[in-house]
Amino acid sequence: MRVYVPLTLPGLAEAHRTGEVGPGPLTGYAVTPGLREWYVSDDIEELEYAALNRAAAASLRLLAADPGARRRRVVVAADVPDREAVADPDLALDPAGLGEVRIASAIKLAKAAAVHVDSDDADADVSAAAAALGAADHGDDDARFTVDGAEDHELLWYGIQEIGNLLG
Repeated sequence: MRVYVPLTLPGLAEAHRTGEVGPGPLTGYAVTPGLREWYVSDDIEELEYAALNRAAAASLRLLAADPGARRRRVVVAADVPDREAVADPDLALDPAGLGEVRIASAIKLAKAAAVHVDSDDADADVSAAAAALGAADHGDDDARFTVDGAEDHELLWYGIQEIGNLLG
């Protein structure tokens, strides 16, 4: 199963240093039955893109909690055995938990498929979105618009071998 694990750049640096994303348990996002039902598509690429976007939103939450982190959403894509990525059936149709899975153990970074990271031009929008997240969660429509602005930026794809250069 392809899972998308949200991180920040400091989290990616730690994974690069230790050789693994973890320790477990980890929260990730994947094509779960609930995500399939919500998205109403049979196209696996569209479903995986939806799971990636859910992980990007979770990365934004990590950024909001870490004001010192560089303002880039980071998602590690990895393949894990299906039995290692478990969806909570109680969250199946909860909008906050769509596609969410628990991964029991750390993921070896060398086995990850890719890393997805915002480009430099997303900095202002991601910064504003991280700052507005709390207000958006409390129903502020202007703040929600600001948070949605970060989603206008596509995450860039990097091979695992590029992490060192990416972290610079």
